[in-house]
Amino acid sequence: MTKTKDQLRSARWFAPDDLRSFGHRSRMMQLGYDEEDFRDKPIIGILDTWSELNSCHAHFPERVKEVKRGVLQAGGFPVQMPSLSVDESNTKPTSMLYRNMLAMETEEMIRSHPLDGVVLMGGCDKTTPGLVMGAISAGVPMIYLPAGPMIRGNYAGKILGSGSDAWKYWDERRAGNLSEAEWIGIQGGIARSAGTCMTMGTASTMTAIADALGLTLPGASSIPAVDSGHQRMASACGRRIVEMVWEDLTPDQIVTEAACRNAAIVAMATGCSTNAVVHLIAIARRAGVPLTLDDLDALGRVTPLIANVRPSGKDYLMEDFYYAGGLRALMHQIRERLDCTALTVTGKTMGENLEGAQVYNHDVIRPLSNPVYEEGSLAVLRGNLCPDGAVIKPAACDPKYHIHQGPALVFDSYPEMKKAVDDENLDITPDHVMVLRNAGPLGGPGFPEWGMLPIPKALIKQGHRDMLRISDARMSGTSYGACVLHVSPESFIGGPLALLKTGDIVRLDLPNRNLDMLVSDEELAARKAAWKAPEPRFQRGWGWLFSRHVTQADQGCDFDFLQSDFGKTAGEPDIY
Repeated sequence: MTKTKDQLRSARWFAPDDLRSFGHRSRMMQLGYDEEDFRDKPIIGILDTWSELNSCHAHFPERVKEVKRGVLQAGGFPVQMPSLSVDESNTKPTSMLYRNMLAMETEEMIRSHPLDGVVLMGGCDKTTPGLVMGAISAGVPMIYLPAGPMIRGNYAGKILGSGSDAWKYWDERRAGNLSEAEWIGIQGGIARSAGTCMTMGTASTMTAIADALGLTLPGASSIPAVDSGHQRMASACGRRIVEMVWEDLTPDQIVTEAACRNAAIVAMATGCSTNAVVHLIAIARRAGVPLTLDDLDALGRVTPLIANVRPSGKDYLMEDFYYAGGLRALMHQIRERLDCTALTVTGKTMGENLEGAQVYNHDVIRPLSNPVYEEGSLAVLRGNLCPDGAVIKPAACDPKYHIHQGPALVFDSYPEMKKAVDDENLDITPDHVMVLRNAGPLGGPGFPEWGMLPIPKALIKQGHRDMLRISDARMSGTSYGACVLHVSPESFIGGPLALLKTGDIVRLDLPNRNLDMLVSDEELAARKAAWKAPEPRFQRGWGWLFSRHVTQADQGCDFDFLQSDFGKTAGEPDIY
């Protein structure tokens, strides 16, 4: 379909010869624009999640200029729309508490303003799903501009990976193996430029998912943030979104069941963050695609991990991945597993976008015949501890824990756990199963990244660096280890994790996808009858709204009233 200028959405604001449109036009002139600047042109909103506390997006002020250049070149009219930043590093208790706020803001900003199309600028973990979820619901043409990963970390001649090496060297610091000078040196060398974590953490996972969904320019997710190619990509986004408006290429044509399946397969092949589960389910359901945990586990069982990028890989970082060919090369490597007929923001199919892609380093992007790990990045567990599911990252943990049985050591709060792990006299063995509860969507509050429980100092000094840990929390995508996460339903609402006691035997059987506490049904029923619900975390504001409407981890943690099957779905009300 090709739009005419009178069919532009912005024409509803500016075209009529009436008092309201007079007001709209006069206020645009107040800003210094002539009517020829904005009349009869696609108005493109640039939704920018920059802030001075978001180091991942430090380059966005320049990228906005480059997007504007592209929009103007294509005959559109660009307007910058600052959006909630939800940065990962400085937001407490967790940026996940505000992902849905960004999604709501994105949807309502688009809906309430004269925008014909939008460029979504994000990258730091929750900005990608938040922006994409909101834009899908708003329904106007959209293109996603990923922030890109930062360059490699470096200290004392060693390459550092953000997040992953922080956890690694913190354990060495706690064990007394690292001096204060070395610790400060690592601190200054681990993040050396604008951009997101350069490991395959949540940020790179989610931008790769946006790429695989067909929402970015092909391969855009792999370009390092400070590479000049990133600047050129930003201008290309500006040019393309104007074309998409005239073509009326909307997200419902792109985010289909086939696209969501492609995204899940690509995520598994990259060694994705466990957070991908929650966000991809939420994104899919905004588009009316009923993606489930079982769907993801089924794909994980048959999709090999071929990106040798930390933390699931052993040797490389995102900069190496880009030089090896980037996401286009990885997708080309697994193209027979993908639906290459899926439409993308280019107006072409995924298959057309992958033509000519090559792998330049077969150790970074492995062939299917030599994967990093035979199955995909994630596995979904079920059992009497997690009847609605839990998630583990098999490739990132010691294989000896794939089948494990041991006594639980249960903590009811993060401060309680933190105090215990620093106690050198803690009575614990490597066979114990550390458990943190009351850390889920409602209990955290907000589903914080507390699931990579620190190895107790008593075990670190014995040389141990992994053990089985279970939580209803999430963990950073840069994390690693034998961590079972997203236990659902969460303990704060009376899920089975709330009934576990220290000393109970817990059994993990990863090959059969089972996680159980070896406690009789009769005993569990008695414990359930005696359980008392804790006091709500919030009594006012956003937290109050969040706690009454957020769904559980297995449902994507979206708000129940924002899913595609809630209320009116026939499009925008004609109230202008």
